[in-house]
Amino acid sequence: MSEGGAPDFGPIPPSFAEDEYRIEGHAKVTGRAQYVADLRPSGTLWAAYRRSDAAHARILRVDTTAARALPGVHAVLTAEDIGGALFGRRLLDQPVLAGERTRFIGERIAAVAADSPEIAAEAAQLIEVEYEELPAVHTTDAALAPEAPILHEEASSYTYIGGERPERSHPNIQGEVHVRREVEALPERFAAAAHVFEHAFATPRHHHGYIEPHACIVWIDEDEIVHVATTNKAPFTLRNQMATALDLPPEKLDIDAGYIGGDFGGKGYSIDEYPCYFLARATGRPVKSVMSYVDELGAANPRHAATIRLRTAVDAGGRFLAHEARVVFDGGAYAAAKPLPPLILAGGVQTMAAYDIPSVSIEVVTVYTNSAPAGHMRAPGEVQAMFAGESHVDLIARELGIDPIELRLRNVAIDGERGGSGDLPREARARELLEIIRDQADWNSPLPSGRGRGMAIGLRHVGGGKTALRVRFDRSGTIHVLTGIPDQGGGAHTVIQRVLASVASVAPHRIHVERGSTAVAPFDPGVGGSRTTHLASQAAARAGVALRAALEEAASRTLGEATERIALVDDWLIGEGGANRVALGQAASVLVGEAGEIGVEGRYEAHAHGPDDPGDYDYGAYVVEVEVDRETGEVRIERATLVADVGTIINPVAHQGQLAGGFAFGLGQAVLEELDVDEGGRVTTLNLGDYKLPTTMDVPPMSTILVPTHVGPGAFGTKMAGELSNTAVAPAIANAIHDAVGVRLHELPLTAERVRTALRELGAG
Repeated sequence: MSEGGAPDFGPIPPSFAEDEYRIEGHAKVTGRAQYVADLRPSGTLWAAYRRSDAAHARILRVDTTAARALPGVHAVLTAEDIGGALFGRRLLDQPVLAGERTRFIGERIAAVAADSPEIAAEAAQLIEVEYEELPAVHTTDAALAPEAPILHEEASSYTYIGGERPERSHPNIQGEVHVRREVEALPERFAAAAHVFEHAFATPRHHHGYIEPHACIVWIDEDEIVHVATTNKAPFTLRNQMATALDLPPEKLDIDAGYIGGDFGGKGYSIDEYPCYFLARATGRPVKSVMSYVDELGAANPRHAATIRLRTAVDAGGRFLAHEARVVFDGGAYAAAKPLPPLILAGGVQTMAAYDIPSVSIEVVTVYTNSAPAGHMRAPGEVQAMFAGESHVDLIARELGIDPIELRLRNVAIDGERGGSGDLPREARARELLEIIRDQADWNSPLPSGRGRGMAIGLRHVGGGKTALRVRFDRSGTIHVLTGIPDQGGGAHTVIQRVLASVASVAPHRIHVERGSTAVAPFDPGVGGSRTTHLASQAAARAGVALRAALEEAASRTLGEATERIALVDDWLIGEGGANRVALGQAASVLVGEAGEIGVEGRYEAHAHGPDDPGDYDYGAYVVEVEVDRETGEVRIERATLVADVGTIINPVAHQGQLAGGFAFGLGQAVLEELDVDEGGRVTTLNLGDYKLPTTMDVPPMSTILVPTHVGPGAFGTKMAGELSNTAVAPAIANAIHDAVGVRLHELPLTAERVRTALRELGAG
């Protein structure tokens, strides 16, 4: 057994593949890959929606007469027609169609199915809605005020998947969690501290920026099986959610998630699958819905806006003694997009996760407001918490006159110590990364006026769960792998191919990875949570062990001399002593015999960590160099250096793409991106001209220093990369701006306007 309790799968191979390519890449670049928007079963109708114009209102009347009369319209449904159905990933609190009340601008009130998208859209606009305006709350402070209207008076009636909904301290709270360690000593440690620092930070809503918008097609066959083609990255989980919401047996739902055009956390939440089900039921035909970017930006599931208040006690030597945090997320009108049991973002507790702090009290709260329901986005909660925490640490360092890296070195948790979030890393690598980046990123070299360097460190837990693969070897020598893992661009199928080939000792080109719907594929929890490489590689390795054993047993039985054992080595079947040697493909028909194939399974379930069990983490540290124009406030990112804690790398090109892509992702949210919401609760950045995503012209030269380890939970010690490199970008840039011109921005994005305003205030002071 290897460290962490996983089986040894032999030596780590020098290369996992003959060539550096993605196994689905050819289909994508040639246009053969079919996305949901490309599909159109025979008889397909198109869906469109009449959306709310009011942030909070009682719906008095919905007049669908004109819409129903429009030629080409086959169905118009309101909440009255579908029985007030609710849906959600954990808490079913969001109406499929709003009935008595609407709680945010853009909420679906009526659904139309028509012959074309143009007719459907026209019909939706013909639907008249009469409202009685109700008091709305657009900030978390307003929602938690004593006189605030309760947005969900009927909350006790909502279905909660997986037990009972946790208690809440206020009716407008979606969920809350508290992390406490040695809290009884907090007052004493704050009182005895040489310094106490307190700062507040704010982050806005962000959109994920995937190329393909949400889309689905729903149809019902003659056996009453509901077929759903979806962009949802967790089809088995969606099946469970739809079964609960629609009161259907799970076996009556067949969910198929094919190629998904980007995710970044946003494709775990499904919206239109539910009204399309009712439209398909009403019309007897397939119904298709494809969201526009106006819909996406205005009414999908953005990253939560947040306000974060931090307070830290520090001794005379710069050691952290105690830490208090209150992290408040704007969850929007519904909690439906949240999958975790407490209905919060787990990353919210990571304000000081890298540091060993004796006394900690962290409160994380998600609040109902009259805005679009917020959901998960790459490193959910951590982007907000770490922007605050790493800015806070830098402010402490500069106030104390201690080099920012040195202050971190004095405080980071080492092996055997818990981080500030209470978690115990199996291998704490923050100190190692800080020392490397100090030495290799020119940290102490002088800079001209107007230029500055900033650094930040982040970490991310490697997710767990369970998955399975079915593998069969056929007469042609082809190895077919059936998986329920969708392809959302992360390269999971290539991971499966390479690990299986390595462990089974077969040629990678022999392996064909096939994704199946929930009706045929084994269970998988879906892509997300930084778990996919961990789970997929372990399942593939176990399948590889079983397949190699089965092929060697068949070869020994059919090809061997008497008791001779035949081994499978590098796609060759080799007898004892090496005398007999035959290519695996040539022997395939003999090996499988009359059965026609040899089948095995690879199943894996990660160890469930208890509170005292060490978990697996990846660490990443940045040094970013900026130049600031004092006249305009413009910030130019000149260079960036990432030192990344990595396990065994299965696909080097894809791995580096994840790290570089994560930096670009974090860069956009640091300096460009903001879903702006006006005082009435309406999103005003409804196109990609107003909502600025970074392009290649915005990305500076970037150096990546990999610090490998074999202590990872996946096969051969693999870890993860997808959510490692975006969390620390914003605080590193904020810290660099401070270093360059002496102004501190406490709110994202770090725009030229905000820098210029802060410089003027600094000059006036």
